[in-house]
Amino acid sequence: MKEYQEKLALYFLDGHEEQALRYTKDLLEKHPRLYLFEDIITPAMYYIGELWEKNKISVADEHLATAICDFVLSKLEAEAEDIKGHKQKKYKAILFGVEQEQHYIGLKMVADTFKDNGWRVRYLGPNLPLDHSLVQIEKYRPEVIGLSAALSYRLPTLKILIERFKKLPWRPLIMIGGRMAKKFDLNEFESDQVMVVKDLNHLHRWFKEGREDLINETS
Repeated sequence: MKEYQEKLALYFLDGHEEQALRYTKDLLEKHPRLYLFEDIITPAMYYIGELWEKNKISVADEHLATAICDFVLSKLEAEAEDIKGHKQKKYKAILFGVEQEQHYIGLKMVADTFKDNGWRVRYLGPNLPLDHSLVQIEKYRPEVIGLSAALSYRLPTLKILIERFKKLPWRPLIMIGGRMAKKFDLNEFESDQVMVVKDLNHLHRWFKEGREDLINETS
């Protein structure tokens, strides 16, 4: 598996978008999309982040890799939409990265996972201020609001957003995800209206089993 991750990471870093796309399509012929997202693309991007942290690649290299990964995900999503069609779905989700949060690749994979499970999704991207998010949320009235953050110093912003969204009259489920949810203990945020999502496997199980089973399993 590590070989797959590092090979894909090299395609991203070298700017080989067509090779990266072809490689991911080959993997999809043998594995489900969840495996590709959680076990190949996510670790590949973490590996690239570690190379940057160790000064083995530049910021420009990291940005190029992110752009190629974004290209691949967009192509896969478009092709999946062509296959599934554009049937109107019942449940709605809004997903975005908190203010000053620039990471967004994981959030795009979350958006695709919601779509795969029959949800209508508004993906608002990274670095979205509270006031701007509220305009969309109050207009769209989603059943789920997904917040993404990678670094621990986004915690104060997360707390503000959670408290504000908990006051919405239709009581949407607020999901907290991103790398921070995997690295840190965020159980203090958990409530009947707030759910911490550790990774895509966790999210997938929520779609299949519901929340109560997951809460009972971890309590």
